[in-house]
Amino acid sequence: MDDITGSFRLGPDSGRVVIKTGRAGLAARAGHDLTIEVTRWSATVTVPGDGVAAAEVTAELDLGSLAVREGTGGAKPLSDKDRRDILNTAGKILGRGTARFTSSRIIPAASGGAIEGTLTLGGATRPARLQLVSRGPGQYRGTATVRQTDHGITPYTGFFGALKLKDEVTVEVEADLTRAAREK
Repeated sequence: MDDITGSFRLGPDSGRVVIKTGRAGLAARAGHDLTIEVTRWSATVTVPGDGVAAAEVTAELDLGSLAVREGTGGAKPLSDKDRRDILNTAGKILGRGTARFTSSRIIPAASGGAIEGTLTLGGATRPARLQLVSRGPGQYRGTATVRQTDHGITPYTGFFGALKLKDEVTVEVEADLTRAAREK
């Protein structure tokens, strides 16, 4: 990880949070693998002068701000109605509250590292690990896998169970500390 110190406030103007879903079941060909963006979120990254390993990261994601960006596969392309139906269903499954991540340990590496912590989602708090790759000074791309059932969430099913959303979803984060607001 880079030698950047200070406290940074991130959001959609300095990064991106995307959720990617997959499908399973006998009717999987009828459904879509989705790319859903969280359009309202904030994070604070604090890197003290004594090194990256002592850094702290917190993030809050507004689950009412989801936007379907892409749907691949499926029997037909996603329509605007499909997108509205997906967001309506997601709201029923996830609620309209927030998801929160709080770091407990930073593991620096030459190419990025990892952030370990807890994710609170659906009223359950579970361990989470974000693998990071450095894309340049202060620029990171992170990936985490979240199992819905670990948070008490029953993955979506349709067509009488023949179409299922995979339990594991991928969360991808892009953050650019050089574009983030510095906190005092």
